[in-house]
Amino acid sequence: MKKRILGFWEIWNMSFGFLGIQFGFALQGGFMSRIFQTLGADKHDIPLLWIAAPLTGLLVQPIIGYMSDRTWHSKWGRRRPYFLIGAVLSSLALFFVPYSPALWIAAGFLWILDASINISMEPFRALVADKLDESQRTYGFVMQTLIIGIGTWVASNLPWLVSKMGVSDSADLGVVPDSVKVAFAVGAFVFLVSILYTVFTTTEYPPEDMEAFEREKKQKSSFISDIVSNIGNMPTTMKKLGVIQFFSWFAFFTMWSLANPALTEHVFKTPAPVEANYDMSLAEDKEAFDLANTSFQKSSNLVGSAMGVYGLSSMAFALLLVLYTSKRRINRKYVHMFSLFIGGAGFLLMNIVTPDQLKYCFILIGIAWGSILSMPYAMLSSSVNPKKMGMFMGIFNMFIVIPQIIAALGGINFVSSLLGEEAIHAMTIAGISLVIAGLSNLLITNKSAITYQKKIA
Repeated sequence: MKKRILGFWEIWNMSFGFLGIQFGFALQGGFMSRIFQTLGADKHDIPLLWIAAPLTGLLVQPIIGYMSDRTWHSKWGRRRPYFLIGAVLSSLALFFVPYSPALWIAAGFLWILDASINISMEPFRALVADKLDESQRTYGFVMQTLIIGIGTWVASNLPWLVSKMGVSDSADLGVVPDSVKVAFAVGAFVFLVSILYTVFTTTEYPPEDMEAFEREKKQKSSFISDIVSNIGNMPTTMKKLGVIQFFSWFAFFTMWSLANPALTEHVFKTPAPVEANYDMSLAEDKEAFDLANTSFQKSSNLVGSAMGVYGLSSMAFALLLVLYTSKRRINRKYVHMFSLFIGGAGFLLMNIVTPDQLKYCFILIGIAWGSILSMPYAMLSSSVNPKKMGMFMGIFNMFIVIPQIIAALGGINFVSSLLGEEAIHAMTIAGISLVIAGLSNLLITNKSAITYQKKIA
C-alpha cells in the first residue's frame, strides 16, 4: 500500500509519547544505581542488580511485537493499546521505586519498571514503519530521537532542579532523598500524559486485507515456533546490524550502571560512604557519615545533570538530521560509524576531565546516542517484511539485550578489571566498545539499507 507523505506535526504527534518513555529510561538509567548505592549496594554488585532491564527486554519485546502484529481494534488500532497499558504500569512503578525500603525491593521494582516501559516502547518503533512511507522512515526515526533527546535532558536534570528549588538531598542511612522521590513522581506524570497525547492524536492504518488478516489470526500457530523460524530466517543485513548493536549497547549499559559510581569517585572525589567504615553509635562517626553521604548525593545530582547533556546533544544532532533528511538522502552507514567514533572519544576522555569539563564528554556521547536511536532502525526497516515489522523489531531487540545481559553477569567487571580496580576503567571499556561498534558498520553492504533507494515501478 502506498502511504501518503505525512507532515511535520503528524510525525511529531505520533512520536511524542517517546518523551514519556525517555523520562522513564533517563530516570532509570541516571539514578537507579544511585538508589542501589543508597540502599547499601557495593559498586561491583551494581551491574548484576541491573540484569532485570535486559532480561525483561529479551522476554517482553518479541512477545509484544508478535501480539501487536496480530492486533486490530477499530478505535484503538494496532499499536496504541500497548502504549496505554505500558504507560499506566510504568507510571506506577516510577512513582514507587524511590520509596523502596530495601535493596531487593528496589531490584524488584526495576523488573516491573523495565518490563512496563518495554510494553510501550517496542510498538512505538513499529508504528514509524507502519505509518510512514519508506522515503520518510529515516526522518521518522530521527524525529523520535529528537524527542528522546528532550526527554533525556529534562529528566536527567530533575533531581538537580528540585534540589535547587529547596527539596532536600540529605536523608537517613538507607533512605532515598526527597529530591529523587519528587523527580520520579514528576517523571511518572509526564510518562502517562505524553503517551495519552499520542494515543488520542494519532490514527493507524487498518490491515490492507482485513479478511486475510482475520484468517491469519485464527490460524493455530505457535508463538515460539514463529519466533524461532523468523530468527533463523532473519535478513543478512539484520545480522550485521546486530554486531553493531552488540558493542553499542554494551557501552551504554556500562554507562547506565556504572557512570554514577565511576564519576562520583574519580571525577568528583566523593564516593558513596560504606556503612561498615563507620561506627554509627558514635556521634562523630554518624556526623562524618552524613556529611559524606550528602556530598555523594549532591555529586550524584551533578553526574545526572551532566548525563542529561547527552540527551541535549543527541537532540541537537537529531534536529540537524531531521532538517537534512526531510529534503535529502544520507549515507546511514557512514553517519552511524563516525557518530559512534565520536561517542567513544567522549567515554575515553572521562579519565582526564575535571567536574566542569565532564559535560563535554557527554556532548560527544550524545552524538553517538542520537545515531544509535535512529540509524540502525532506519537501516533495518528497509530490510524486513513490513507485515512482520513488529516481530522483527522485537527480535532485533535481542541484539540490544544480550550484550547487556553479558555485561550484567560479570562482563563489565571482568573486562574492566584487566585495566585495574577503579570504577572509571568501566568508562574506558565503554569507549573502546563504541569504537569497535563504529568499525563494524563496514560490514553493511545492502544499498537500500545504507541509503533509501526509490523503487521504480
